[in-house]
Amino acid sequence: MQRHARSRDQKPRSVPWPVNGDADVVAVDTTWGDLQRLGAAPGVQTVGELELAELVEQGGVVVDCRTAGSFGGRTIPGSVNIPHDEIVDRKDDLDPERTSILFCNGPQCPQSPDAIRRLLDAGYPASALAYYRGGMHDWVTLSMPTEPRED
Repeated sequence: MQRHARSRDQKPRSVPWPVNGDADVVAVDTTWGDLQRLGAAPGVQTVGELELAELVEQGGVVVDCRTAGSFGGRTIPGSVNIPHDEIVDRKDDLDPERTSILFCNGPQCPQSPDAIRRLLDAGYPASALAYYRGGMHDWVTLSMPTEPRED
C-alpha cells in the first residue's frame, strides 16, 4: 500500500487551516511530508491527545520541535519551542525528572522523531520522553485549543 502522489502544484501546507465562513471546519493538505512510524524510538511512549493532557496535568512539558517557517502561525498552548536541530545543544532546558512531550506538524513530519533520536543519542533517558505523533495536524483537526506562534 502507498499514499497517493501529490497532484497539486501549490506549496504544501503542513498545518490545517480554517475554511472561511465555517468556524468548525478546517482544510487539510493530505500529501505533504513523509509518513513517520508510530513509535519514534524504543522506550519512548507514543501518546494521543488525552494522554498528552494527562501528562501535562502530572507536570509534563510540551515541546514544539518545529523550526521557523513550519509553524503555520499556531502551537499547542503552553508549549516551549526547541527546534529539533537545536535540541541537543539545549537539552539542559529539559528536566529529566519531568516528561517532555515532543511534537511537530504531525504524522508526516520528521522533526520531533529526529529530536527524540538526537536526545537519546546524547544520553537523554527515554523514560523522560514522550512522542505526540499527531502533532499540529491532529491537534487542529480535533478542534483542540491553539495559541499563536510566530513563523
